[in-house]
Amino acid sequence: MEVPGKKASKQFSTSTTTMASDEDLQIYCQPCDEEGTRLPAHGYCSDCKEHLCKTCIKVHKINTFTKKHTLMDATNLPKVAGLSDVLTTPCLKHSRKMIKFYCNDHKKILCSVCVALEHQATTCKVNYIPDISGDIIDSKEYQVILNSVNTTYDKFQKIYKEVKNITYKSSSSLKGALVDIKKFREEINQRLDELERQAEDAVTVIEQENNKHLKAVETTCEEVTKSLKISSDKIKQLNTTKEAEKLFIDLKLAEKTIKDMQGKLLNLPSFDFKEHNFLSNDVILNFFKAEKSMGTLTHTTFNTECQPVKLQYRKSSHEGDICVNTLKDKTICWITGMTLLISELLIITDYNNNVVKMVDTSSQSVSDQLQLDSGPWDITTVSGTELAVTLPNKQTIQFISISSNKLIKEQTLNVFGQCHGISCYQGKLVVSFLNPTKLQILDMNGTILNIGGQNIFNRPENIHFGGKNIFKWPEYIQCNRNSIYVSDKGIKTVTILNWQGDVIGSYSGTSCPVGMSLSDDGTVFVCDRVRNVIEEISSYYSTGKVVLQYLKRPVAVCWCGEAKKLYFSCNTWDENIDNFLHIHNLS
Repeated sequence: MEVPGKKASKQFSTSTTTMASDEDLQIYCQPCDEEGTRLPAHGYCSDCKEHLCKTCIKVHKINTFTKKHTLMDATNLPKVAGLSDVLTTPCLKHSRKMIKFYCNDHKKILCSVCVALEHQATTCKVNYIPDISGDIIDSKEYQVILNSVNTTYDKFQKIYKEVKNITYKSSSSLKGALVDIKKFREEINQRLDELERQAEDAVTVIEQENNKHLKAVETTCEEVTKSLKISSDKIKQLNTTKEAEKLFIDLKLAEKTIKDMQGKLLNLPSFDFKEHNFLSNDVILNFFKAEKSMGTLTHTTFNTECQPVKLQYRKSSHEGDICVNTLKDKTICWITGMTLLISELLIITDYNNNVVKMVDTSSQSVSDQLQLDSGPWDITTVSGTELAVTLPNKQTIQFISISSNKLIKEQTLNVFGQCHGISCYQGKLVVSFLNPTKLQILDMNGTILNIGGQNIFNRPENIHFGGKNIFKWPEYIQCNRNSIYVSDKGIKTVTILNWQGDVIGSYSGTSCPVGMSLSDDGTVFVCDRVRNVIEEISSYYSTGKVVLQYLKRPVAVCWCGEAKKLYFSCNTWDENIDNFLHIHNLS
């Protein structure tokens, strides 16, 4: 269609129209035009949103998938200037068709064939991309997806650097072992040549295996980071040049790419690299004829996990407060959960008002809110534009998406029990329950996952390890690559488990631990509602340090590592306190 204030170009490459003059538009058949044949249009399909020639009209009327479409005759053809010069991205399924539509129900970009075969108007809400892409430039969706692209890129870069450094250390230790082998070899006679070769061969095999593992990770990481860099640069360029349609399409393609890459990240093989030393066999000096080996390669196992981070002194300062009470609210806010998508976008749950709210931290205001039919307790980020919220009174998990700066209700999962805490890592949801007390790990379809062949987390009764009940009131959950953190105000402890269900640590320095947030270096911020403090627990779980004190019943907390800011909420039934998010700088 024509853009107000601009004249349509007189020439279009594979466009839907050609202009004989500024006033006289000749409209051509779009399916034929895309095949390289230009024929005048004699009709228009309002379902496919395409102009058709006489032959295509006949085919349209008899084809099973299109015979019920609404056709317009030549006297009622819409006068649209072609957008084919913009909409030039081929469909992933039908390479000879261009992507022009977007299905809101399935979140997919489509060509006309996709619409006709799988996303018809009777079952799907399909939009023409130029009609809905106007606000995509510099939108929150653009920022979220671009941030997700860059985050995924950084993850693969970090993994490659870690594996490279560890491989170098392991290989260096092997070189030292070879030196010891040579020195030991000098003390014995020529008859040990064969045994020496055997020892060297053992070293060589290990080094080759190291290099093989490094090469496998290096190849995958280089391929992924290159692809993500290209995608990031293209998205930035399209945003800069204000090419909304192309940007919209590339953002949606980037979402799929991110999911694919995150799948690759999840499936990257893990290796235990070993540091080697040569332990000489002194007995061989006297009895080498009876021995079958020159010595033993000993090792100390290490992996790519980050070393525990010690707590450092943090200087705090109160930056301000954000009012999250809106005109639609019926009572005082009770902010029970929060998650950060990007540094400027905070999503919170208001249990008292049955809403999820989007808070723009740059403008310090609520930019959107989504009404639910029950009080939401906790919230977690599932992907760059998807969230999951627990509704304990409904015993459901509500999925929410973000599109065009709006919160949109998606599907729900029914669960068994009052679900409270929730956290997501690589497609797995970890959920805590009250009545009955339990933890569960679910996939995105609600299937309960077993860990290590045992249904460790999913028992209907209280979880027991070693005959002891380790949970009483597990209200909040956080998880990362290595650990699952559970704050239990019933036993006044933050318990840490690995993904196999083993308790690997606990911290009992709190009186009433509730909301938690993980930092980038592995420490945990936890609210203590009785002591009225927020405490930072070390990544090795043995020590804690108060970072904020003299608070008023803090409930939920969220750490922004990029801005070095800590957001938290309180529950006092005082509107001058509970209706605000409180912000502190921690440096």
